[in-house]
Amino acid sequence: MSVLQLASRRDMFVELSLFRESYYSCLSARADAFFELTDALLCSDAPARKPVELSLTAEHQRGYGSLYGALNHGRLDTDLLRDLLAELPRPRFEGRIVLTVDVSPWLRSDAACSPERLFCHVHGRSKSSAQIIPGYPYSFVAALTPGRTSWTQILDAVRLGPADDAAAVTAHQLRTVVGRLIAAGQWRDGDPDIMVVLDAGYDVMRLAHVLADVPVELVGRLHSDRVLRLPKPAHVYAPKGGRPPKHGPRFKLADPTTWPEPAATTWNDTVRYGKANAMAWDRIHPYLTHRSAWIDDDGELPLVEGTLVRLKVDHLPRDRDAPPVWLWSSTIGLTAADVDFMWSCYLRRFDLEHTFRLFKQSLGWARPRLRSPEAADRWTWIVIVAHTQLRLALPLAVDQRRPWEKTSPANVALTPTRVRRGSRNIRPHLPSPARAPKPSRPGPGRPPGIPNRHRATRHDVGKTAKRPETLIERDRVRPQRSQP
Repeated sequence: MSVLQLASRRDMFVELSLFRESYYSCLSARADAFFELTDALLCSDAPARKPVELSLTAEHQRGYGSLYGALNHGRLDTDLLRDLLAELPRPRFEGRIVLTVDVSPWLRSDAACSPERLFCHVHGRSKSSAQIIPGYPYSFVAALTPGRTSWTQILDAVRLGPADDAAAVTAHQLRTVVGRLIAAGQWRDGDPDIMVVLDAGYDVMRLAHVLADVPVELVGRLHSDRVLRLPKPAHVYAPKGGRPPKHGPRFKLADPTTWPEPAATTWNDTVRYGKANAMAWDRIHPYLTHRSAWIDDDGELPLVEGTLVRLKVDHLPRDRDAPPVWLWSSTIGLTAADVDFMWSCYLRRFDLEHTFRLFKQSLGWARPRLRSPEAADRWTWIVIVAHTQLRLALPLAVDQRRPWEKTSPANVALTPTRVRRGSRNIRPHLPSPARAPKPSRPGPGRPPGIPNRHRATRHDVGKTAKRPETLIERDRVRPQRSQP
């Protein structure tokens, strides 16, 4: 091992030790139980199925009562923890930060006594197998890593409530995350805008208008049945006079006869997809009306222009058919190199799906049967902290593969699951600010033979705030909102 590798390992030991101490400072009530629970989740060999099983590990020196006491009554300063995550070293794409945001549900179909549950859409293997199941939807913001990898860096997590608007929560979440990155010195004046890639479930054009004052470039996928507008012609002759047009001809994504000559066209050879052809049109915008997300906007609606890109590859992995992908960027005037960089960054968005699978299958994020949503938030942040420590321990971990598993190549990073196997060997060399447990005696509990006479309250599932669909409904609701 070279001196540079030794220095890198020493620096990562220091970085990981400082993160653990800073994480402990974010805890107030039940801090020691919080910290030991995180270490138990980090060093457990098997997938976490129940929190009570974590109390049996060597890293958790307290009883199972302190574990549930921390989840139900502990206090965790999430603002300090978000600042701590923003200060960590950031992966970059050619010097540029690329973020992504997506929603993952914590399904609680049998928790009738848990409040603030929503109906979550769960994808199946086919369109007909999708389901709507009650649960807690969480919106995650993560920094992507260049290259083909399953590592991402979670920066924020917010639970969507019954009265929340998903678009407004996403806009506020991105604004605060970017603000923390700027305050931490991750982005300075003169640097390229932070790119945020989104899936088709988000209204990327609405978010681009709301976040116009934030140094971000939004890139989102569009459904293939959308109809957009071309820029208005430079000179329009109106024989009868009148107002000049604001929009150009229609641009139907499903109708090639409405496509003009693209502003940029690129061809690239890829290993997994074959030939990749990208065509870009500049200053493409939607035709907005006072409905849906824009129903509360009075006056003239804005003109949200951007770059539309059609990406077509020969095939998907395993020789599957590849339908074209339509992407829209909030930046205009993109060159051919910018177009290739944009769609290559968008393809890395699917790495977040591997993180969700790690959270649910290995770290047991959706396993606990916690009643209160506040306890679910605390457990979510414990999982995020454990995942962050795994990412920081990546240069320190040694591959401990099972006999039937393949050997990891020397130039390929270990997967999060394999790094977790070696965490138990790394933890003794790291500081543990948690104090030693004090001997205690369990409480008397409920006397035998006496049932619980206080039945838990049952709560309905679904949204409590409904957006008006027409202007008449909006004007009818507005006077009621203004009343005290």
